[in-house]
Amino acid sequence: MVFDIWKQIKAKSFSSVYLLYGTEPYLINETKQLLINHALLPEELDFNLSTYDLEETPIEVALEDAETFPFMGERRLIILHNPYFLTADKGKAKVEHQLNALENYLNDPAPYTILVFSGAYEKLDERKKLTKQIKKSAAVLEAKQLNEKELHVWMRDRASKNGVQIDEEAINLLLTLSGMNLFMLTSEMDKLALYGSDERRITVEMVDQLVSRSLEQNIFTLVEKVVHRDIEAALRIFYDLLKLNEEPIKILAVITNQFRLIYQVKELSRRGYGQNQIAGYIKTHPFRVKLAAGQARLFSEEELSQIMNILADADYQMKTGGMNKQLLIELFLFKLNKRDMEVL
Repeated sequence: MVFDIWKQIKAKSFSSVYLLYGTEPYLINETKQLLINHALLPEELDFNLSTYDLEETPIEVALEDAETFPFMGERRLIILHNPYFLTADKGKAKVEHQLNALENYLNDPAPYTILVFSGAYEKLDERKKLTKQIKKSAAVLEAKQLNEKELHVWMRDRASKNGVQIDEEAINLLLTLSGMNLFMLTSEMDKLALYGSDERRITVEMVDQLVSRSLEQNIFTLVEKVVHRDIEAALRIFYDLLKLNEEPIKILAVITNQFRLIYQVKELSRRGYGQNQIAGYIKTHPFRVKLAAGQARLFSEEELSQIMNILADADYQMKTGGMNKQLLIELFLFKLNKRDMEVL
């Protein structure tokens, strides 16, 4: 687990080899940065830190560096980007690698070197002997999206790193407003920590006041207002988006995506799928499924089906110029607010 690896690195308990791969770049970058910060002193970086792109440099060149004694320090840190030979991808073979040299190194790694393989690959080729060997020899981080529980742990840890605590309600609101992108969450967390430094606390009021809303999160809030019959608030959000020069056709597309998600969650829940199963099936984060499930409970399947038909018709009208674009969304919101599906 990523937090276990981070804990070991911070305690200066290093592995000789690390394998970092997956589709969550923040976790990979953060792990590399932790290694740089804890394995080497600042004055050692110029002498004992090396990086190589394995799409351009043969592995034996990097291994020669790894077997060189550190200069003015205890250890060397060698970061190897894009080890494509661990995947099934055959299209990037720009250089010849002596992979037998890597196999020999893994059997007897230099005790003074930390060798890090890093690649943004969803999966590796588990059939390859070398992949099996490196997974057996290395500390392995498969960088996947954090689940909701892990996100909460990470956010509390990030707050603590900045010298503050964060309330549970603040975490939930921040996730709702900013989504699950860790780079964006890091930026927002650091901003909130700076603002809350006097009180050493991040509250839900601070999050509501300071966190910027993406178009998707504004639309989520807009839908939430309509679901709870607050048409005036929904229209205010819509008009604010227009003032920000968001195109009605783009706003309609995001509204449609949100209701499509609600419809899918409703249907799959009816079939007995759990939140994690639904997230895997429709390829979205479980937290988004959790939020959509809350909205889905306030609609019947028939209502959601009719809403999807109305949105499809509005999209057609916008693209064919059949009616004023702003008026189309206003009419949709008023109809949805009435929740009289016969009128719809």
